[in-house]
Amino acid sequence: MSEKTEFRAGFACFVGRPNVGKSTLMNALVGTKVAITSSKPQTTRRAIRGIVHRPDAQLIIVDTPGFHRPRTLLGERLDSLVLSTLSEVDVIGFCIPANEPIGKGDRFITEKLKAVKETPVVAIVTKCDVASREQIVKQLVAVEQLVDFAEEIVPVSAVSGERLDVLTDLLVARLPVSPPLYPEGELTDEPEQVLVAELIREAALEGVRDELPHSIAVVVEEMKPREDRDDLLEIYADIYVERPSQKAIVIGPGGARLKEVGIRARRQIEALLGTHVYLSLHVRVAREWQRDPKMLRRLGFYD
Repeated sequence: MSEKTEFRAGFACFVGRPNVGKSTLMNALVGTKVAITSSKPQTTRRAIRGIVHRPDAQLIIVDTPGFHRPRTLLGERLDSLVLSTLSEVDVIGFCIPANEPIGKGDRFITEKLKAVKETPVVAIVTKCDVASREQIVKQLVAVEQLVDFAEEIVPVSAVSGERLDVLTDLLVARLPVSPPLYPEGELTDEPEQVLVAELIREAALEGVRDELPHSIAVVVEEMKPREDRDDLLEIYADIYVERPSQKAIVIGPGGARLKEVGIRARRQIEALLGTHVYLSLHVRVAREWQRDPKMLRRLGFYD
């Protein structure tokens, strides 16, 4: 096999401030939903891997939490997760939205990226479908000035698919020559219980007040086939909040909102797993869990 056709495989990390479209972009490149999305900032709390398969390459995209100045122990751990991921990947995609001016958060991340000297950076101008041509051109100039060390700058839209093929080519070109790292057809290495918990959290985030999203966490306590039915999976999960008043919001009057959360989550889980699901949800209060080391470990956010 000649050098031009040698198979490449490796890791690309998407980084950016909260709510710039990193998860939506990863889902679009993978071709299916492997990361939850929401209009609420800081939806992503884990480094989730999505796998893009091509005849000439295997691109593993690592979607990271939004990078920001932390205000809680959880925030500190998420930022630490992002920093450790940056040093472990083959190429970094720095995501900046086309429809918003460059801000303090973008400059903060730029300074962090400058310290990662060995890893190439591709600047990605996201959300071009909601920006005018004039906005996009202006943002490309601003990004070129901000991230002057980026090897490439590419405008994309995860919604319309615009230039996603160009972005994939740019990322793949920076991967090492390597055999595939995952089996053909595998789209993520996230355990099913984690994916299910994330889908429940996504449903719970829908329509809640701005201060509540950061306080919601989900743990799947049990997943098992029903004894008398092979086609039905029983899932028991706890939704954690920090205060009794938040519990009341999640449950809603007469339990109506929690019921809606369950219906929405069940549909997504059934689509993911390809089986009928019985979903049992309970809302529990864990006071100030974002600042409690023991509770953070219980919820899967390790040191």
